[in-house]
Amino acid sequence: MKGIILAGGTGTRLYPLTLTVNKQLMPVYKSRDLLSSVGSDLMLAGIREILVISIPGSLPLFQQLFGDGSQWGLQFSYIEQPYLGGVAEAFILGCSFLHGEPAFLVLGDNIFYGDGLGGLLLQAARLQQVALIFGYQVTNPQHYGVIEFDQGGRVLGFEEKPQFPKSPYVIPGIYFYDSQVCDLAATLTPSVRGELEITDLNRCYLEQGELQVELLSQGYAWLDTGTHESLHQASSFIQTLEERQGLKIAYVEEIAYQKGYISGEQLYRLAKPLTKSDYGTYLMQLIDDNSYYPIPAKVPALGTV
Repeated sequence: MKGIILAGGTGTRLYPLTLTVNKQLMPVYKSRDLLSSVGSDLMLAGIREILVISIPGSLPLFQQLFGDGSQWGLQFSYIEQPYLGGVAEAFILGCSFLHGEPAFLVLGDNIFYGDGLGGLLLQAARLQQVALIFGYQVTNPQHYGVIEFDQGGRVLGFEEKPQFPKSPYVIPGIYFYDSQVCDLAATLTPSVRGELEITDLNRCYLEQGELQVELLSQGYAWLDTGTHESLHQASSFIQTLEERQGLKIAYVEEIAYQKGYISGEQLYRLAKPLTKSDYGTYLMQLIDDNSYYPIPAKVPALGTV
């Protein structure tokens, strides 16, 4: 399975912050940026080949930030989305990247947190013959894609931002699809908004009897950071967790180290230039906590590792 991060959009709800900077580059407390947090979800799922899709003006910024990903043991690719063609268009643009493999798509302005999240994502990434989406209960479902159920809990269908929602469960921005996703996306027709809707793609899988829906429990947090208020709430949420636990959330270097994608020496080389910040100090502490790895007296300058 390969991963796709869709980081498009103009971020108009975050104006004037996003007049010059893509919304996925907005900082969330002390973490690097939104997109790094999103990338950590893919890493937790064991995915190392990642495609970033964004608008032309923003793509060079992401390329500058992530490079080819080798510093974290990953492989990044990049594709432009010339105009806002909808979430499902990601599978048309990324078809050659997927090359017939299943896909894990995550939206670049969504944050997920919860005990056992890594195991949940790992299990979902093993799916081969079906699609899997999640349901999350919210108080304002009219702003999202809503899941409709019958009285027995069976999924009947989906509605995109309905005026009168038929349930409080919506689809958060994280999706798993099998290898037929590109072919199905190519059959979609634009909606009245002129976009290829992810809701229609989910409906295709549902009609084929090949869609699984798993409801996320109250133990999971889904933060949509598309507004000033929600971006602030996400930062406050992460600040509270980090200050109380003494642990950091969504540090891609830490995940890469824990998963064995990079060595202790490589982690040191990433952390050393950052030691004047809490970010770098935390990464250095990870090395100190593993006594089997002696910190070298001198390490070559940071580069591609």
